[in-house]
Amino acid sequence: MTLELAERPIIAAETDSFVLLRPEAALRHVALLGNFPPRRCGIATFTADVAAALAGRFPGIAVDVYAMNDDGGPYDYPATVTATIDAAEPAAYRLAAQRIEASGAQLLWVQHEFGIFGGAAGAHLLTLLDALTIPVAVTLHTVLAEPTPEQRRIMDALVRRASRLIVMAERGRDILIETYGASPDQVAVIPHGVPDRPLADIEAKKQPLGLAGHDVLMTFGLLSPGKGIETMIEALPAIVACHPCALYVILGATHPHLVAREGEAYRDRLRALAANLGVAAHVRWVDSFVETDALLDYLGAADVYVTPYLGAQQMTSGTLAYAVALGVPVVSTPYVHASELLRDGHGRLVGFGDAPGFAAAVNGLLADSEERQRMRQANHALGRGMIWPRLAEATVETLSTMLTEPRRPAVRQVQAMPAVASFAAVLRLSDGTGILQHSLYNVPDRTHGYCVDDNARALILMQRAGDLPDRIYDQWTPIYAAFVQHAWNPGANRFRNFMGFDRRWLEEAGSEDSSARTLWSLAVTARDGRHADLRDWATRLFNEALPHAHAFTSPRATAFACLAASAMLDAMTGDEAARKFLNDRGQVLAAAIAKHGSADWMWFEPYLAYDNARLPEALLCAGRALDCQDWIEQGLAALAWLTKVQRSPAGMFRPVGTASFGVAHVPPSAFDQQPVDAWATIDACATAFQISGDEAWRDAALCAWRWFEGENDGGVQLASLLSGECQDGLGPHGANRNRGAESVLAFQLANRTIRSLLDI
Repeated sequence: MTLELAERPIIAAETDSFVLLRPEAALRHVALLGNFPPRRCGIATFTADVAAALAGRFPGIAVDVYAMNDDGGPYDYPATVTATIDAAEPAAYRLAAQRIEASGAQLLWVQHEFGIFGGAAGAHLLTLLDALTIPVAVTLHTVLAEPTPEQRRIMDALVRRASRLIVMAERGRDILIETYGASPDQVAVIPHGVPDRPLADIEAKKQPLGLAGHDVLMTFGLLSPGKGIETMIEALPAIVACHPCALYVILGATHPHLVAREGEAYRDRLRALAANLGVAAHVRWVDSFVETDALLDYLGAADVYVTPYLGAQQMTSGTLAYAVALGVPVVSTPYVHASELLRDGHGRLVGFGDAPGFAAAVNGLLADSEERQRMRQANHALGRGMIWPRLAEATVETLSTMLTEPRRPAVRQVQAMPAVASFAAVLRLSDGTGILQHSLYNVPDRTHGYCVDDNARALILMQRAGDLPDRIYDQWTPIYAAFVQHAWNPGANRFRNFMGFDRRWLEEAGSEDSSARTLWSLAVTARDGRHADLRDWATRLFNEALPHAHAFTSPRATAFACLAASAMLDAMTGDEAARKFLNDRGQVLAAAIAKHGSADWMWFEPYLAYDNARLPEALLCAGRALDCQDWIEQGLAALAWLTKVQRSPAGMFRPVGTASFGVAHVPPSAFDQQPVDAWATIDACATAFQISGDEAWRDAALCAWRWFEGENDGGVQLASLLSGECQDGLGPHGANRNRGAESVLAFQLANRTIRSLLDI
């Protein structure tokens, strides 16, 4: 990643009324974030144009450009680019935030489009925004009325974080207010900027381009499905029948993302369509990325410009804005931007996918030279209000008002979290016996059979997943419960753990930790089970197993058993056995931290291992249940120390790596990192927040959650809300792509906790 800041003088533009609303509000230094040439996309062109427009209209305002890099790089950026950010690298966003803050920029102006930023639906951008104290403005190049759950989460976060949201159409403003709850004074409508060129002599422009003698129809922009090019090709036979000299110029390279997936297959399909319809000679392909000056020359030679887009929610079209500003008559589908820009006689609107309608509208314009001339003059006049200097003025006026408002806090929390959309990842690993331990990629691995650990986790998930339909709950809860019941060995007073795929137990007694975790699942079921019979079963088995947990010596087993006793007291406040256990074993945890803890090592043991956050969580739960403030303070102190230890230098969550398990008083290893630790940390921080009300605990829980999303040392998205899958961990060479029960269950359980926490 490259981040090198240039030294810039800070000079107020004293002659510009737009920036001198009052002396302390003078806009003099802006950080601008977006794609940038030589990347070839509309956002890159737009970002370059607005940077140039600001420099030209307000030379006293310093503009630092932060350009987003993608997999197509590295790019040879011009000197006007201050720094670059690697889209897929979460740490780069935090570093960029530090650089922006240190630069003296008064605000950040973001060019937002889904697909520019890394993480699920561009979630990595939130890392940067949450680390800033300066105001943020976001130009939304897409405003979705019907977003996916992940897109909705990002949009909600942007609405809460941004001081200003800039859109290019009135409908975008309406959607932000009606759908996302933006305040009316938060949203500004600033039309897409356009070049300032005189109305061209069409015939003179056609000659050097080899278009003389043709009735020129034109579409330009990166070629991809959704642009509706098929519609226009299907309309050509009827157009050519009336105007034999018609020539449809399709100007622009295939979108690079499409090329990466399928090469030029899409363009080849369009060519084949034109050939099959007998109009191949009436289509000219300009298969290249055309620079602005050449593009404007082509537009000057067009008799009619067509935008047959298929998506009604297309909020912005720079290609449409350019065509109108140069005075070209337009025929378009009624997507949002076209419906607004072409009203009052500035173009013709045709239904989506309506080839006969396009043919009729184009033929009508080609046959009526007077109407074309009227439309040319009207469109050119409309475009004078959209030229880049006007956009610069409107933007600077909007940005300047932000400086007089109270600053946003450095961290803006997401107040809603989408649920895991699918339970199929859990069911994939489950059969009539229980849930299998392991998976090879996403194929269940029967070699290692089952364990009570995972079936206990699955039983807990069934109780916490209130969103599960009753039919799934009623089918699978008894299976996981039956495994737990069968695991109990009254002869050994312990739960067995490992079972082969042949349903034979591989041991008579499992570890203390697995037995204690199973005890916890029983208490959670006794408290939260949907059916009385299930709650009664769990209570009976809990009461049978609890007395034997007094003998546990493992700190984690003690912690899990305390979590169990705490949950049982929530279910039955008069359960004296649970109360006595919690009092006795809570003292054990408190004594452990008193023995081993110090200012540099505020912990229960001389080393760290797995599921570390369960220890302070257990002490917090015991302190809350028994009203022991000393335990609560000890638990908060230990958890605060742990969350500090579990942070990378870039500020991301870093679970204690397995390579350092059991090694006394050493900084934790970075790898391998396990999902179960992220879940434990989220649960513990949620408990800390419920007890203390301190927002810092929600921040810490979110930090651990984002580890799943890709804010981790590998920059790898480890889990998916859409599929419910989670990879088995993160090592020095990337993710472990197996998706076993522990990881899938940890992710699904973490999602339920973080959603509950953010809904408080």
